Amino acid sequence: MTAPLFSGRARRSVAALGAVSAGLLLLSACGEEKPTPLATVTVGTASVSTEASCHGGKEPLSMEKVQECLTNLKDPKTVEYARGDTLRLGVEPEVVEDGKRWSAVLDGQPITEPSSNTYRSFPGADVFATGGQGEAPASKKLAFLQIGEDGKPLAVWSFNLKLK
Repeated sequence: MTAPLFSGRARRSVAALGAVSAGLLLLSACGEEKPTPLATVTVGTASVSTEASCHGGKEPLSMEKVQECLTNLKDPKTVEYARGDTLRLGVEPEVVEDGKRWSAVLDGQPITEPSSNTYRSFPGADVFATGGQGEAPASKKLAFLQIGEDGKPLAVWSFNLKLK
């Protein structure tokens, strides 16, 4: 009869060490994709920030993907907006590094030119104005688009403005 190489206790210890090592390896593999920079919308004292809802990593987004990101928002952060409030939009500096720019889009229509500044402010803006064309909607979709040096979209951050 041969004697076991490891006792029962040693085998359990080796198995536990192996399980912990495998778990750490899996966590490190998941951690390769770091979070995207934040974009922020502030109205009065209310402020909401979020990571990009769509991003292509190092590759640009297709126009179809951008359109999908602008129309099919999944649980966007919401901020209440009253007519005449100051609307403040901001991005982290990483969004505009290396010649990148960003632009704001309201209900699919650009409301700013592409900019390399990290902050934009619109005092007294009425983003719910209808120009006499009926009743204002209860909410509007606001998105930020990150644009690469080549003019192609890289990421989209999505928000919801709710009329007070």
